[in-house]
Amino acid sequence: PEVVDTSTKWGKLWLHESERVYADRLVSLQDLDTYNKAAVAVAKKYFAINDVDDYYKKKDAKPLIFCHFARGLSDKTYDEVPDYQHMYKVLNEALLEYNETNAVMNLVLFEDAMKHVARIARICSSPGGHALLVGVGGSGKQSLARLAAYICGYTIVTIVISGNYSLNNFREDLQKMYKRAGLKGEGLLFLFTDSQVVDERMLVYVNDLLASGEIPDLFAQEDRDEIVNGMRGETKLLGLVDTPENCWATFINKVKANLHVAFTASPVGEAFRVRSQRFLATINSTVIDWFQPWPEVSLLSVARKLLDDVELESEAVRNTVVEFMPFSFAAVNKVSCRLG
Repeated sequence: PEVVDTSTKWGKLWLHESERVYADRLVSLQDLDTYNKAAVAVAKKYFAINDVDDYYKKKDAKPLIFCHFARGLSDKTYDEVPDYQHMYKVLNEALLEYNETNAVMNLVLFEDAMKHVARIARICSSPGGHALLVGVGGSGKQSLARLAAYICGYTIVTIVISGNYSLNNFREDLQKMYKRAGLKGEGLLFLFTDSQVVDERMLVYVNDLLASGEIPDLFAQEDRDEIVNGMRGETKLLGLVDTPENCWATFINKVKANLHVAFTASPVGEAFRVRSQRFLATINSTVIDWFQPWPEVSLLSVARKLLDDVELESEAVRNTVVEFMPFSFAAVNKVSCRLG
């Protein structure tokens, strides 16, 4: 109430949360346009938002974004982003800090990319929040998830696939994550991609993790006893009797609060459809963020950034090359759709 203190802001918050629940799951731009028209109609009927059309314009739309870094990286208040310039400043600061201690990511923070960072951070900031990031390869899913995890204060965990990586190796990796999240209380983001699924049985473990937080038979009995003994003190502090059942439940609750999954998948081909039907928690127990094709203005930003350090004979030539890149990208997509 002290943050959302006007009827106009309440209306914008409702529109934002509705967009996260419904619009982020839509798979086509046509469906997204239909949703936007319906949202504007509802807003005009029930809320006093005088400039609501400005948030849904095709070009130069105002940001309709609420996030945990709207006031800066140090203030976690969930609030409205005032403008894209402010959001860029905050995210660029986070990116520079990330690059100081991790492998450098040369991200171009255009508007759509910043929106996705806010969406992923919103998902992972919730207890038990898991993200399903769907988009074609090269759309920036992993890089933006890494930046969102850094903003949330989480350690990013990945698995390294080698020629002899097996289901047992994956089980051991999950055991380490569970101990870090449950025993040590570390905030973790497990970044897992569909290309890392070398054995479909890996998704059985992931499905259980997403559905309930507990993976049956993940730990051998002696490991389970060790975890139970390690949780006795914490269980007593919660006012519970330190029975094995209560200690284990305390451990699993900490895992659910601290271990988040970002599963990235490509919608191309049959694998995504088949896995979604076979492992229901990947859909039902995650929040979907569907990466639509980047708009022309975003591609222009990327082209301009990539050509900054390239020597060309004149600025006119540079501008021509920059403008050609999104045109060629769109042309190839158009032909692909027609032939596909």
